[in-house]
Amino acid sequence: MEVLEKAATANTPYINFNSESGIMLIQGRAIPQPADEFWAPVLKWFYAYSSAPNTRTELVFNMEYFNISTSKQILFLLHKMNDLFEKGHDVVVVWKYTKEDVEMKEAGFDFSCVVNVPFEFKRVEVEPIESF
Repeated sequence: MEVLEKAATANTPYINFNSESGIMLIQGRAIPQPADEFWAPVLKWFYAYSSAPNTRTELVFNMEYFNISTSKQILFLLHKMNDLFEKGHDVVVVWKYTKEDVEMKEAGFDFSCVVNVPFEFKRVEVEPIESF
């Protein structure tokens, strides 16, 4: 299976889904319009991956912001992860957030209550902005 990689834009996150490593990364801002158009190939890739997953699957969210349309897509991914988990596969969701972003941390906790998949919450540092 090929790696699915999408470059980040001002409205879409960086995506790197790698079947060989079992690590799926979603990072950045997610406010795509239309949302279904952006997320359809991501979901299609993940559904195909789930038919023959790696021995360990990590779904890593390192989000700066996402809209309600994206939260629906995140739920689709989490439910597919839940299916893998309930079939006995080794899966984990890694939810990253910054100290300053309480809302993102809470969003992760809210998602963790919807599925049985283990969640790891990791606080990350904000990259410093260089001054000129």
